[in-house]
Amino acid sequence: MVSPFRRHQQMVRGLKSAGPNHVSHRAAPAEPKPDSEAGLEYATLRVVLHDNIRTMHDIDSVEARNPMKAEFAKTFADWIEGVLTAGEQGLAAQDEILVTNMIWALDYRDYDYALRIGAHVIKFGLVLPERFKRTPACFLAESFADTALEQHELISLEQLLHVLALVDGADMPDQAKAKLHKAIGRAYDRKAEDLDPAADNAPAGGKAAFVTEALVHLNRARVLDPGVGVKTDIKRLDAQLKKLTPTGAPTE
Repeated sequence: MVSPFRRHQQMVRGLKSAGPNHVSHRAAPAEPKPDSEAGLEYATLRVVLHDNIRTMHDIDSVEARNPMKAEFAKTFADWIEGVLTAGEQGLAAQDEILVTNMIWALDYRDYDYALRIGAHVIKFGLVLPERFKRTPACFLAESFADTALEQHELISLEQLLHVLALVDGADMPDQAKAKLHKAIGRAYDRKAEDLDPAADNAPAGGKAAFVTEALVHLNRARVLDPGVGVKTDIKRLDAQLKKLTPTGAPTE
């Protein structure tokens, strides 16, 4: 078990690992300097990380690996908190520990933690391990969208909108962004279906407001990828909106 003092040291060194890489820099920041105190801590934790990865390579079951990732992640939590705190001060370094824990968090379904790390990764232009062949923005957009489309109860509308804000302006295949808009559109559709008009948090415009938002995102998905599979949704929601708004408010 890691002592409280050791955890504090890891957090402080995570803070020190960052360099002055501002948001406007396009190139990925460098890793922590290997001869620095933080660099030595980073190297030590990377050895642990790689040992963890090797351990999981011996296990074929994804279902069995994911709880292991959640347990392994505890080792790196204090380092990561230090790194994220440094990011709030405009400082960052390329960090395999950080990006791997973002990926793991998605696997063991701590989506808010993945978003916290993802915001830092995207802001400072960190890169994923070579095997992923995607940018972090594309990876997050597709990961959240795929999960929301397959198991919508796991991902909230608010989380999907957070992802959309994080990846705004990022270059990625149109199909990836289309899936994200499709997932958001369907989440708004479910909001409309579940709406209690008398509830305190009901939106102005009632159900029609949610249906309109659903159509905005579904139509955007169709523009980005005509084969994304939203035509039936759009047709159904267009018909609903006409019934909800006597004047037949435009949907695009």
